[in-house]
Amino acid sequence: MTTATPSAHPRRFSSRIHVTRSRGAVSGALLVLLGIWGGIIPFVGPIFGYAYTPDTAWQYTMGRLWLEILPAVATILGGLMLLTSADRRITIFGGWLAAVAGAWFAVGPILSPLFNGGVPAAGTPAGAAATQAAIEELGFFVGLGVVIVFFAALGLGRNSVVSVKDADRAKAARTSKRDMPEDPAPHDEGGEVR
Repeated sequence: MTTATPSAHPRRFSSRIHVTRSRGAVSGALLVLLGIWGGIIPFVGPIFGYAYTPDTAWQYTMGRLWLEILPAVATILGGLMLLTSADRRITIFGGWLAAVAGAWFAVGPILSPLFNGGVPAAGTPAGAAATQAAIEELGFFVGLGVVIVFFAALGLGRNSVVSVKDADRAKAARTSKRDMPEDPAPHDEGGEVR
């Protein structure tokens, strides 16, 4: 049985780590916007009649901290990592961070009675009609979480594979480095070697 040596592989480790920034840009930007929505809507939603109890604008509660503010911050950070990094490890970490935050948006309110004395920490939808309550549930938690997980997974998928274009770009960079002369002798202004 033969084993491959590092020189037998056409790609080097660094070519597998570097990704173009545009690879996760759309997912990252949308995750940042969704995170902003998730973090700000509990505070400004009551102004427009779109709220969970307590349905008072700019009222801070521990339920809002654990179920809305912290996952929103994690979504924004994950989105920024996908949006700005050229390091595959950072973009993948950012994608996972946003995916976990989206999952927490979706299941956090369901699990919150377990750590809040049997009472939902998020409160209840403030809408009196069943349709309004469903829209609030989707916009604040479940729907928002599912959409965040979708875009995080999209960003993870785009950044977890080494595309043919990436491999060709890395090969071209290695070839051009190999063809360049090593540190030529310094010349003065007249062209003579010093």
